[in-house]
Amino acid sequence: MADSPSIAVIIVAYDSARVLQRCLDCLLAQTRRADRIVIVDNDSPSPSYLDEIHLPAAARLIRLPHNEGYCRANNLAYAMARDCRYVVFLNPDAFLSERFLEEALSWMERPDNTLVGCLTGTLLGFDIEHDRPTGVIDSTGILQKWYGRWYDRGRGTPSRHLTTTAAEEVPAACGALMFCKTQALEDVSLRAGEVFDPAFFMYKEDIDLSLRMRAKGWRILYVPGLLCHHVRGWQRRRFVTHQARYLSVRNELRLCLRNGGRGLPYGLAKYVYVVAIEPILLSLHRHLTRPPGKARNDGEWRPRYRE
Repeated sequence: MADSPSIAVIIVAYDSARVLQRCLDCLLAQTRRADRIVIVDNDSPSPSYLDEIHLPAAARLIRLPHNEGYCRANNLAYAMARDCRYVVFLNPDAFLSERFLEEALSWMERPDNTLVGCLTGTLLGFDIEHDRPTGVIDSTGILQKWYGRWYDRGRGTPSRHLTTTAAEEVPAACGALMFCKTQALEDVSLRAGEVFDPAFFMYKEDIDLSLRMRAKGWRILYVPGLLCHHVRGWQRRRFVTHQARYLSVRNELRLCLRNGGRGLPYGLAKYVYVVAIEPILLSLHRHLTRPPGKARNDGEWRPRYRE
């Protein structure tokens, strides 16, 4: 490995007790191991799980005193990894197949791939509750509809329907797994070492980085044979907080404004719905579905029954 290009893996964790150890075990099982692993805990509310994690020898754990957001946390870790030739941004709920790093490195080192700035593979769904693959695709790259909506291609499709084997360029890569060339990251950094835009905080930052790479002439490559299982933190919309939805639509609107206004009507419509309409609908739903109770003089509602 001494003569092999160096690889650093960056993992930003937040209450990742159920997935982080498996993620690290998959890194340890690689046929070509990472030279450096930087784990950043983003001020998890319950950080005690980190004391039980078995860290690889190449790993360093950083505990932040405040939640800096996904973007800034990645940037802090990148400052400790930018001397490596390749940097992999990996979610803690993403589990690499054992030959992933070896094969991804081989792809990136091909003479005809000198302009590939980011490489990703096939993300397959994983059910952490039942400890098994879901049998469906999670992402084969991020694409954009004609009206502006960004989406993970193939998501929800049975994985048996994945028949293509040819690598292809895609508009953007899912941030759960981005195998990046450091030269490209340096080229598109907003400031020294600032790869992700901190203004995004979280959500859509992977698309923003992908678009900045492409604007500078770098290619985003999807290789179907590179496999990774992904749990995905917000699989069901009812579990997504209003704040998370707000960040998502705000950042989607920011993407529209930064990229020639494509999809602006759609982005504006989503933003108005989440910011202005959805809170009213949620409040109305709570009002109509609350148990019958007695109104208090102070305006606070209390149920008649004991919980």
